[in-house]
Amino acid sequence: MEIRDIELKKGSAVGISIPMPNYNLVLAVAKRGFVMCGYLDMATAEKLKDAAAVVTGVKSVDELLDGLVKKVTSAAARRGIRIGMTGLQALEKLA
Repeated sequence: MEIRDIELKKGSAVGISIPMPNYNLVLAVAKRGFVMCGYLDMATAEKLKDAAAVVTGVKSVDELLDGLVKKVTSAAARRGIRIGMTGLQALEKLA
């Protein structure tokens, strides 16, 4: 398991990568929301009104930050997060 601090322009976040039996669960959590891999459920994040973005096909925190956002919740969209931005760009908007 990897847990590491991520320094952002206006704050910080925590990156987490947990090896699972068939793939890694990867997540980066900031003050106002999170960027997650496809392992986690977007419908639940939407239902709970979380600001969340999904980057798929990643195995590490670095890949999550470099990868492109594929899905966003309504709350994330209101914070300016858009499909196609990098995970790091999304996370900066959640700091």
